Amino acid sequence: MTALAAFRGLLGRRPYAFAGILTLTLLLADIAVQPAFAAFSNWPTVLASFAPLALAAMASTPAILSGGGGIDISIGPVLTLVDIVIVANLLPNGLTSPLVVISVCLAIGTAIGALNGFMVAVLRFQPVVATLCANIVIGGLATEVQGDSVPSGSTSWTKDLAGSIGPVPGAVLTIGAPLVIWWLLGRTPFIKALYAVGGDDATAFSAGVNVPAVRIAAYALGGLFAGIGGLALMALISEGAASMATQYTLLAIAAVALGGTALSGGRGSLFGSLLGAGSIYLINNLLNEVKVSTLWSTAIYGAMLLFAVVVGAVLTNAHRRAAA
Repeated sequence: MTALAAFRGLLGRRPYAFAGILTLTLLLADIAVQPAFAAFSNWPTVLASFAPLALAAMASTPAILSGGGGIDISIGPVLTLVDIVIVANLLPNGLTSPLVVISVCLAIGTAIGALNGFMVAVLRFQPVVATLCANIVIGGLATEVQGDSVPSGSTSWTKDLAGSIGPVPGAVLTIGAPLVIWWLLGRTPFIKALYAVGGDDATAFSAGVNVPAVRIAAYALGGLFAGIGGLALMALISEGAASMATQYTLLAIAAVALGGTALSGGRGSLFGSLLGAGSIYLINNLLNEVKVSTLWSTAIYGAMLLFAVVVGAVLTNAHRRAAA
């Protein structure tokens, strides 16, 4: 077996392997260029700045896994809406309790995700059309809630999420929460049903799977993760950020593809999306350190996405041939 065949086999069994190798390589390159990057004292800041992208990528994953052309391009605006609701509505009115703030964040994200899922699975809108409409509406709503000035605010516990809680970086909690939820759901029939629907919804329906319900739940789950992402964004910047509504959307989709999730659905993982986000974050950091123009950064992101899509298509075809 040649090295190329072995690597292709590894990617077939572990689609996230490429993103893992790339992330490790970029991490070493970042440390070589900026040795302080690896300092333990720097980890809370690094993870806090990484958290919104990581959560946006994980939030984008369930809809894509559900197949049928599933995609949610409203994730970025959901992050910014949650962020603005916290700093413009909750904190100024004395609603600073973690229980209240976190509950509102999760409720907003989940409700928007469920509505997107309903439009896709029940009303049969094309996913890109439904979520593009949601993108525009949520972006406009975020701008309206923000108002003419940029609201700002924070509490001690949100500062901890962007710093440390004891010896533990606060972002470990926000990044780790979706992974724990996904792991718990893996102990239920839902995740298997999600992969089945994404792989072949007609076959899944014939096997008794409630396809619309699974897809609605997938979008709602992505919204839940986006709500956590909005909290992480607020903890990082402590102000409203309606102008950032589109910043995370395309990068999140690129991270999902780079992490080995097939854009056709049915194959991939939340962990792979996290690794894909890590690759994008690290390459952005590396390009900034070596003073590369932001124009080139955008071109490099596009090339990475194109490569990830091509690799994903090759692996999907190989997997289908093997299954046949």
